[in-house]
Amino acid sequence: MAKRIQRTQKQAPDRSGGGESAETKARGGRRGKRVPRAVVSDFTVQLATLTEAGIPVVRALTILEGQTKPGVFKSLLAELTDDVSGGMTLSESMAKHPRAFDSLYTNMVKAGEAGGVLDRILTRVAMFREKAEQVRAKVSGAMVYPTLLTVVAIGVVAAVIIFVIPKFEAVFRSFNVGLPRTTQILLDISNFAVTYWYLVILLPFLLFLLHVVLMGRSTGYRYRIHALLLKLPILGGLIRDNLTGAFARTFGTLVQAGVPHLDSLGIVRDTATNAVMVEAVGEIRRTVREGEGIARPMGESGLFDDVVVNMVDVGEETGELDNMLLKVAETYERRFDRRTDAMLSLLEPMLVIFMAFVVGFIVVALFLPLIGIMNSIQGAG
Repeated sequence: MAKRIQRTQKQAPDRSGGGESAETKARGGRRGKRVPRAVVSDFTVQLATLTEAGIPVVRALTILEGQTKPGVFKSLLAELTDDVSGGMTLSESMAKHPRAFDSLYTNMVKAGEAGGVLDRILTRVAMFREKAEQVRAKVSGAMVYPTLLTVVAIGVVAAVIIFVIPKFEAVFRSFNVGLPRTTQILLDISNFAVTYWYLVILLPFLLFLLHVVLMGRSTGYRYRIHALLLKLPILGGLIRDNLTGAFARTFGTLVQAGVPHLDSLGIVRDTATNAVMVEAVGEIRRTVREGEGIARPMGESGLFDDVVVNMVDVGEETGELDNMLLKVAETYERRFDRRTDAMLSLLEPMLVIFMAFVVGFIVVALFLPLIGIMNSIQGAG
């Protein structure tokens, strides 16, 4: 440890006119890079285990740095170690790296340091992140097959429209037969795709890019999109369950860690990804700041079920708000899992049925004129 401090002092910048040291520049450059969530989760579990065993934080950080492969996170751990050994708290040092440790993480560590229960808090953070990773992995993994099926289906239909249908059109024109309405629609679609292929490719991309830009810069647009998603028949209920579970899990974990309610609500608001939830939690926080309870503004937001509001109300009355919130989180996380499984089990056959309808439409539209051509040939013979 003495060698590390001595090394840091030797490489300190020369305030008389010199610039930053190479190591400081390297760390500064890496500080802006995002660290994979799985890496941070593994680090949290290991740090919680070491601190729970009674190993001091600086020693634990040194051990973890030593076993980490060279890269961005190893440099980050080196800076954490130097900061903490120099007298800075762990939460203060982590706050310098928001792309690795978000506000929820740093505030829980801060609460653990203040209460002298850092090992227990780190264990809760590790459990919280593990649960969040499980939900994210479940959704991502479940969407792989439907997404792949959709992409392949779109590719096949596009190939038929661009390469196959024009050949049928040439046949139809050569026999000069009347075309049914369905066939004419299909030929018009094919002609448009062949003539304006660049629009077919660029327009969806430009619309998606515009959507991404507006989602990032326009709070009104982002709010309207998120509100619209919540109103969708099946997906809306799924999103609502996920938001409720995440709200209860985050808020309950922070309250259980000893973070004041106002600060906890501020962290929940800042870490929420849905604009409707952000506004709802902001209004709840404003009401709580004025001295009122949490349950009433939750009910007025229209985002939470009556069951959730009543459980929060009971938790406030009995002083068991954290436990009630965590029970709500468990209930709605299980409900989200069940609904996700049910939706995905329906999604695949629905995609197959939709593609069968598209293929059937193409087949019928192409073969109706062929029947007319065959009849005309037989009549002429």
